[in-house]
Amino acid sequence: MTADRALKRAIRERSARTGEKYTEARRSIVDGAPEETAASTELGRQLDRLVERGYPSLAGFSEGEFRSLAEPLVPAAEAIGWEEPDAELGPISFVLVPGRELVDSHASVRVLERRGRGPAWMIEADELARFVPIDAVRVPDAAMYLITAAEVGADLKNVTPNDALASIDARGRSPLTVEEGVALATQFPETVQQNGGWSLAGSRAGDKRVTALWISKGAPKFGWCWAGNPHTWLGTASCAARSA
Repeated sequence: MTADRALKRAIRERSARTGEKYTEARRSIVDGAPEETAASTELGRQLDRLVERGYPSLAGFSEGEFRSLAEPLVPAAEAIGWEEPDAELGPISFVLVPGRELVDSHASVRVLERRGRGPAWMIEADELARFVPIDAVRVPDAAMYLITAAEVGADLKNVTPNDALASIDARGRSPLTVEEGVALATQFPETVQQNGGWSLAGSRAGDKRVTALWISKGAPKFGWCWAGNPHTWLGTASCAARSA
């Protein structure tokens, strides 16, 4: 392989890994740019995870096109920074979220996995589509965005999702939507634990239900619970902010 071809290959590989445009990746390699930060490395890992789970196909894009959608989020991730989280409880500095217009929620639930096991049960597609962000939640108008300081609400176990909303709001936080909860479980499967699931009170279907994630027979289960019922094994997940 000639030096020119080797350079071009290295640029393509860096572009695919980091989400940089070709010219940016070339400049980074040729000019000897500093090593990636922890935040940019983690954003790249999360993007790789989505590609691994088949998200480009789910979105109807090529892998390159899909990766390019995350490029605008690099500065936001850098500004947020990255700290290794508690694998089960968080807070997690940021999570990359594909918007509901980019990838259908039912499709993203279908590719959930934890320890090699897929979802145990799902809400039907037409039913799940009814769960949309509540008025108090402002989701960025973007193909992809970040949620910050995500937590599963372990301290809100045995608190009804309805009551948990008041507690989350008092802390200046926001409940996770369906799309955000699936993104969190996709990137950090161990946040869903036996006797340690969590509700997604940021999305509602105009009735008394909230969706939730928990473990059933060792597999992640995506279903719904009554918003007015407490469960000793369910918290209510939330984030500090959303960034696009």
